Amino acid sequence: MRVHLINPSEVSFGTAVITPRWLYVLASATPKSFGTPVLVDETLEAVDPESIQAGDVVGIGIHTANALRGYEIGKMACERGAYVVFGGIHATLYPDEAHELGGACAVVKGDGDVAWAKVLADCCRQDPARVYEGGRIEASEFLPARWDLIPRDSYMWASVQTVRGCPKHCSFCSVWRTDGQRPRQRTSDVVMEEIVQLRRLGFRFIALADDNFYPVTLTDLRLAREQANTARIHELEAIRAERFELMGRLAQLPPDTIFFTQITMEAAEDTDFLDAMKAANIKGALVGVESVTPEGLKDVYKDFNQSGEELVERLRTFRRHGVYVLGSFIFGLPSDRPETFDATASAAVRAEVAFAQFVMLTPYPGTVDFMRWEKNMEASPVKIGGIPITRRWLIPPALRPKLYWPHPTMSAEEIRRNTQSVWDTFYSMKSIWTRSGFIKSMRARLAFVLISKIYRQMYADTGIATDSARVSRSSKWARWLAKPCQRLFAAPPMPDLEVPVGWTVAATVAEPSCELASS
Repeated sequence: MRVHLINPSEVSFGTAVITPRWLYVLASATPKSFGTPVLVDETLEAVDPESIQAGDVVGIGIHTANALRGYEIGKMACERGAYVVFGGIHATLYPDEAHELGGACAVVKGDGDVAWAKVLADCCRQDPARVYEGGRIEASEFLPARWDLIPRDSYMWASVQTVRGCPKHCSFCSVWRTDGQRPRQRTSDVVMEEIVQLRRLGFRFIALADDNFYPVTLTDLRLAREQANTARIHELEAIRAERFELMGRLAQLPPDTIFFTQITMEAAEDTDFLDAMKAANIKGALVGVESVTPEGLKDVYKDFNQSGEELVERLRTFRRHGVYVLGSFIFGLPSDRPETFDATASAAVRAEVAFAQFVMLTPYPGTVDFMRWEKNMEASPVKIGGIPITRRWLIPPALRPKLYWPHPTMSAEEIRRNTQSVWDTFYSMKSIWTRSGFIKSMRARLAFVLISKIYRQMYADTGIATDSARVSRSSKWARWLAKPCQRLFAAPPMPDLEVPVGWTVAATVAEPSCELASS
């Protein structure tokens, strides 16, 4: 019995930007008695059916975007006599679908770190359960990834997770519903062990792949104090102190080690935190801006963000403190109007974000938006190719609509066309070169230009216009650009690098100043 772990993808680029961390975590969760698992990341190369034999166990992790491809692989593996096990956020939400369409003999819901060994043992006894409840395990049970199995020259960035869960409740996001709103945060010791292992291998760019790297805000602390909730205050202060502990240790790594993470805009109020990020070489962060108007922010339950000039100033605060932003914007909100596109593009430029993504409003399973949309569709069901539109991920990509609910003032094509125009303008060579001016070395500036072009090719064309010719063209461009870009991001291995020692949080850092606390 061989164990296969497969990350499905419709398109293989040969080189990928960020490691699919779950593959290497489940490899770590695979008991030694089963041997070394076969890892297949289809963003690099498609799976070879001949490698799968009767009696093997095939684990497939899916999210909504790659579920259809995952089901194709599952059916193929099932036909070859393998035990097929699905996991991931989409399988957690739709376990029956994986059984009906993907040939699954079992589905793991929730975290797989602990459950995976039980699944393998049951398959070995030829008695797998239909569903395994992985649940939300505590951070102390999170497993480190087996980075010794990674093909070093295939990825630009490595990834390490420091916390699961997000205390927010954005309408378009499922994380808080699937991973929970209570931050489950790993200690700095185990995180640093993993990061140092990756730097020893020659990875100097590492994504801190967290749901929210800033799980405790100054507002959270202020409210807990106003309520005189001593237990809550101590809990929040401990989480915050652990963040500073980690950043203090990251700051001791070789200075060419660069980090990127995901964070809410509220961090701009917390300049102590931003300064610690800068010292830790966390040079970039994905910030969910979503909309530049107050009406748009209400549409997505994100009233805690700013809009207009306050938004521009808030984003500039990140840059002033040495943290460069990848801004995420949503088009197609009910309050959007034709002028919203130009206003958004202008705000992104004036806010000096280093990167940006412009996505069309799409209801994802597990979100408030999806449940509202699904409820509305009950009265007049729509099918495409015989498939309900509320199961849009099962519709062949070429037939999928560009917008899933009618907009009050604009057509779907108008929104698609204007969205594509913003992508094209923001990622024109002239615009990219201008934005790269903050970078001192020519090598790093070239890497910035290349990664900007790759990002645009991977996520703009294929995400908005899904005809096969354009997908093929984008894939070829991305494949051509990716390999030289990977070399620019690589660094010489440092096999003798030591793990930095613990770091004590100073009182002035752990406790926000009166000025910050009242801001």
